[in-house]
Amino acid sequence: MNYPDEWTQKEFLHNKKKLEEEGKLVVLVDTILSPIDKANTQTYNPYELQNLPLGSVFVFYCDSGKATLKRLKEYKIKFPQHHCISLKGGRGYWRKNMSIFEEPSK
Repeated sequence: MNYPDEWTQKEFLHNKKKLEEEGKLVVLVDTILSPIDKANTQTYNPYELQNLPLGSVFVFYCDSGKATLKRLKEYKIKFPQHHCISLKGGRGYWRKNMSIFEEPSK
């Protein structure tokens, strides 16, 4: 999979499901100490994140997505064995009731 610098919430939900079916860990990382309602988040802690399985995908978020996108290069240097992505729009654009459903088979 090609990992871009940003994912929207929809892309995050879709790719998380797909990657976890392939056995990859996808983590929504809270950089502002403000968890998102109805989302499983992990507070930014470099020591804990480094101990997660190699190849894990870290999706960092802040209030607007601008700060995490700006610091993405720093995250990629800090976690070279993992994939780092910024959540586009951050916490402010998160829709707590958004879900992804599989399309019916034809």
